[in-house]
Amino acid sequence: MTPFEKKVLTIVSRIPPGRVTTYGDVARMAGKPRAARAVGNIMRTADRPGLPYHRVIAASGRLGGYSSLSLKRSLLSAEGLTVSPGRVVGFARVHWKGN
Repeated sequence: MTPFEKKVLTIVSRIPPGRVTTYGDVARMAGKPRAARAVGNIMRTADRPGLPYHRVIAASGRLGGYSSLSLKRSLLSAEGLTVSPGRVVGFARVHWKGN
């Protein structure tokens, strides 16, 4: 596993329940602000049980990515987020920027 991959998974592990961040945000926090697609690929192939992969969404609150959008929607809803068919409602309010 590369240092970048380790950073990405560590950042994902820190996303608080009831909050979301974007693939681009994770890339920026991991030191490669233009590597959003790489973050998605890392998450697609990672096999770390218990990581909140569902809390990483596309820009502007779109659900994006993930093998099952209905599962992602259900997991986010269970954490108290309002999710329309394709995006997190009130994205700016629940957007975690790594603070």
